[in-house]
Amino acid sequence: MQASPFDTHEVGNQPPPFAPRDLWADDIALREAVGREGGNAFAPRLADYGALAGGELLRLADEAHRDRPRLRTHDRFGHRIDRVEFNAAYHGVMEAAIAHGVAGLSWHEPRPGAHVARAALSYLHYQAEPGSSCPLTMTHAAVPVLRHEPGLREWAGKAIAPHYDGRDVPMAEKRGVTLGMGMTEKQGGSDVRSNTTRATPLAGEGEYALVGHKWFFSAPMSDGFLVLAQAPGGLTCFLLPRWRPDGTKNALRLMRLKDKLGDWSNASSEVEFENAWARRIGDEGRGIATILEMVMLTRLDCMLGSAGLMRMALAQATHHARHRSAFGRKLIDQPLMRNVLADLALESEGATAFALRVAGAVDRASGDLREAAFARIATAIGKYRICKRAPAFANEAQECLGGNGYVEESLLPRLYRQAPLNSIWEGSGNIQCLDVLRALAKEPETRDALIAELQAAAGIDPAFDAALAAGEAALSARTDQGGARALVERLALLLQSATLLRAGNPLARDWCASRLGGARGDGYGTLAAGIELDAAIGRVFPG
Repeated sequence: MQASPFDTHEVGNQPPPFAPRDLWADDIALREAVGREGGNAFAPRLADYGALAGGELLRLADEAHRDRPRLRTHDRFGHRIDRVEFNAAYHGVMEAAIAHGVAGLSWHEPRPGAHVARAALSYLHYQAEPGSSCPLTMTHAAVPVLRHEPGLREWAGKAIAPHYDGRDVPMAEKRGVTLGMGMTEKQGGSDVRSNTTRATPLAGEGEYALVGHKWFFSAPMSDGFLVLAQAPGGLTCFLLPRWRPDGTKNALRLMRLKDKLGDWSNASSEVEFENAWARRIGDEGRGIATILEMVMLTRLDCMLGSAGLMRMALAQATHHARHRSAFGRKLIDQPLMRNVLADLALESEGATAFALRVAGAVDRASGDLREAAFARIATAIGKYRICKRAPAFANEAQECLGGNGYVEESLLPRLYRQAPLNSIWEGSGNIQCLDVLRALAKEPETRDALIAELQAAAGIDPAFDAALAAGEAALSARTDQGGARALVERLALLLQSATLLRAGNPLARDWCASRLGGARGDGYGTLAAGIELDAAIGRVFPG
């Protein structure tokens, strides 16, 4: 057939589509970590979700990000409705996630390994559609808080149910609900003790009317929200539902949606309460103590999300490099590109292994005091380190694709916009470091748990042993706030190293040499001679 005079080129030297892929089968580091932490009984379920996340959910995510949520304060007749409208693809993502247990598995099937399996589900989900992880995480994390209040057991039961209902109707008409939260006010930020929202007791037991505002009101389409407000007895935690128990719309007014850097498929808002009905959770004045259990779980999901994001960015970069040629060779065969990919692979392995190690500690915390103490402090340490690494990691993966990595269709721009979120949400880096100092000073069992965890890996690798001695000295010394980041960074690297060494991970020695032993420069792709590049790259897509 004769070519058209306007046929200017043939498409060649382009990689095939990334999806569909099986995100579970592809990820040997995740599969090993789930087995190591006791979640293998749930492997068939994780395999199902890995295939779904790497196929249909990626397709739905594209639609959800192209058509962002919209706020409708009034209907066509002028009635106040305060509703956030979403693309149907977003609801499809939420329905799949909740049906597969991303929000409720740990509570719905409370057996050994359930928290590990749900953590793995969260990690897989974040790779496909991270925006929806916000309400999924908050719904999961709110359950133990709700269970403390007997009058809210129905809410807890519907939060763990594998049923999604995106309609804006009273909780009584739904089989399942989602939950958001509103802690932050414009004048206080992380300093929630400076909140000014007022809670006035009503006649009913535990019932209050709330007047005030929230500067960040997460997932405003949710059925209920955990909020902090000043009651007569001090800062107190409340459940504030979208609808009152009598079936009327509650007086929470959505003022606007935040115009965010990323996280486009999910909505965040500003809200005002005009005598909004709420139910107290816990005692007056104990709001922060009440909410802390939820915060630890949401911080764990920040860590898992960033680890998942790094994994997807690495997979995209490696897939491209395997199929793209330049200067006479495949990119993946070019020495400098191999150094970059191997360095990224090492970082991803360390993030995944440690995030799942913390999830395992959470799983065992109820019956093991040392694991509970470890989970308490390791969550803050890991949240700081792993979430901090994600933005530079995503950018390096973009560079592996060149200009293609700057184009929306490649997925990398979405990952890059998403990457900074987890280091800010649920307490920025400084907050995590101050929390570590506070735990070490006031909860000596956390220090003991850290030392035990690190010493369990002693004697395996010389670079680790040398760094361990310096780390133990730093733990014994008094650290002021100005040195908190340096301490937490040191502890995070040691904990990641210890996790990989104890697991017998084939990359553990190279991790220690590059991250602890100085066999690496400041940026990615600066691994020194002697690091096994083939071993690291080979684990990205095993077989």
